[in-house]
Amino acid sequence: MAFDSLSEKLQNIFKSLRSKGLLTEEDVKTALKEVKLALLEADVNFKVVRQFVKAVQERAVGQDVMNGLNPGQMVVKIVNEEMVSLMGSETTEIALRPGGEVTVIMMVGLQGAGKTTTAAKIAGKMKQKGRKPLLAACDVYRPAAIRQLQVNGEKQGVEVFSMGDKHKPANIAKAALEHARAAGCNVLILDTAGRLHIDEEMMAELQEIKGEVEVGQTILVVDAMTGQDAVNVATSFEEKIGVDGVVLTKLDGDTRGGAALSIRAVTGKPILYVGMGEKLSDLEQFYPDRMANRILGMGDVLTLIEKAQETIDEEKARELEQKMAKAEFGFDDYLESMAQMNKMGGISSMLKMMPGISSSQIEEIENAMDEKRMARIEGIIYSMTPQERAKPSILNPSRKRRIARGAGVDISEVNRLVKQFEQSRKMMKQLPNLMGGKGRRRGGFKLPFGL
Repeated sequence: MAFDSLSEKLQNIFKSLRSKGLLTEEDVKTALKEVKLALLEADVNFKVVRQFVKAVQERAVGQDVMNGLNPGQMVVKIVNEEMVSLMGSETTEIALRPGGEVTVIMMVGLQGAGKTTTAAKIAGKMKQKGRKPLLAACDVYRPAAIRQLQVNGEKQGVEVFSMGDKHKPANIAKAALEHARAAGCNVLILDTAGRLHIDEEMMAELQEIKGEVEVGQTILVVDAMTGQDAVNVATSFEEKIGVDGVVLTKLDGDTRGGAALSIRAVTGKPILYVGMGEKLSDLEQFYPDRMANRILGMGDVLTLIEKAQETIDEEKARELEQKMAKAEFGFDDYLESMAQMNKMGGISSMLKMMPGISSSQIEEIENAMDEKRMARIEGIIYSMTPQERAKPSILNPSRKRRIARGAGVDISEVNRLVKQFEQSRKMMKQLPNLMGGKGRRRGGFKLPFGL
């Protein structure tokens, strides 16, 4: 995730604070200087960092904190609360009109930010909520964008309205609204053209669209990887045409993540969603408290549960859980659990949402369960007999040599897989404790893989 580096630095800072029985005012100030540097290195806006550190310091050096039973933990709590406040405190939904009235959502942003894909992702979210969305191709400058929207719309099961690239975007938007009303659609999402940089022609075009149709929500899509530029882009769009909310894309990439911590404070506009991958399902509702927890290494169990509810076959998950409880978890189940994990974004995506797991632990587990090696792993597993797959404990050296020959690999790879299997099995047994043991059930649903 974008915040991996920042998260690790903050966790190290707070670890040293928590290790001290008593805190002096100087201890807090020294820690906050390190926090300030970590935030600046993460490309958080300088003014935002200054205000944030000041707010934390004013609260953290109070008598209640300094003389408390666990002052280090109290400082972390204050940092968490201020970070939530920084990102907006409350989750903001896209405002929709009631009943059959059409809500027009205009997607805006620079070229390359992921606007067209995000439009289709949001259409999918609307469909899940029981709405009937219509996508409209208003980018007449890139025929590929029209085709991309049509392909993505088809994947989402959402109709795409297009008039080709010979009409003015404002006229297409007007015709799309008429079509939406006639077709009984109650959400119209306009995919507008972007530019490599902000220019007056683009802004004039967007204003013209607003003049032809009543736009209910103007949603800006910005690339999190552009750091402070994303904040500058948001500020410009807000000043020129007005913005109701922001979607941050590529937050799963190798970026410092400063935009997520700055954009609300600088523009006053809420972050609605975050893009966490290229799949059409990789769009998460933005929860300021959950994001703050992730950044501070406290996990995000609620999002993990929601992902499980959306993607996992509950019956298969229950079977795996029962096998794990009875110590009957074998290699066939291992393959099944890997397939289910991939549906949720892969093991690394899941582990980053688990509380109490450090970056080094995640790296170790990722190395042990590298998804790119799944085909090779399957080859080894399918070279085992059904009995060996069901009872890994019977794998003696002679059986391993036979399996290695059958899979065309060295015996060291078979030994490595068996060791990794045991490590993952131990990890799965520990996860319920991390999630609160028997209290892990949420809303009548249990997480997969015996979690």
